[in-house]
Amino acid sequence: MFVVGLTGGIGSGKTAATDYLAGRGIAVVDADLASRRVVEPGQPALDAIVDRFGEPVLQTDGTLNRRALRDIVFSDDAARRDLEAITHPAIGEELRRQIRTSTTPYTVLVSPLLLEGSQKDMVHRILVIDVPPEVQVARTVARDQVPDTQVAAIMKAQMQRERRRALAHDVVENHGPLALLHERLEALHQTYLTLAERHGG
Repeated sequence: MFVVGLTGGIGSGKTAATDYLAGRGIAVVDADLASRRVVEPGQPALDAIVDRFGEPVLQTDGTLNRRALRDIVFSDDAARRDLEAITHPAIGEELRRQIRTSTTPYTVLVSPLLLEGSQKDMVHRILVIDVPPEVQVARTVARDQVPDTQVAAIMKAQMQRERRRALAHDVVENHGPLALLHERLEALHQTYLTLAERHGG
């Protein structure tokens, strides 16, 4: 299976990009959704998170209080590393399972942390959706209703923009109209179909 890894900083428009490719009939494996699945009640990763961070990271119904956990880990590097050590192996296995079962010409693995860890080893090509930092902040504050200081902390925890761009095979600028994003993605979609056919052959 030919896999395109799609990434970008917070607020860059990864969802808009994957929505377009999904509309073209391409399977999208979402690391954020996988990360939610592996911390559902009854999953070993959730038990390990509670052991490490305590009961305050649980909602009253036993589900993970993601905001409380995010507040902890984005202000404490050691806590973030501990969380990653718990969740990353479980997420990786879930992603590999979804990729194995995909039946579309190629598969897109979308992940905000694609390049930071081992997820990049699952992909054949890297697509970065990119916007200037001030656009990232403005979009995320508007979308998530969080202070810009929290967005800045999240951006700091992610790979630097220049390094992310340098590691990409393809970069799509996404601070213009949606139609322009779609036009650029359609050209890449055709390229990926060709590459996938060669890969399969």
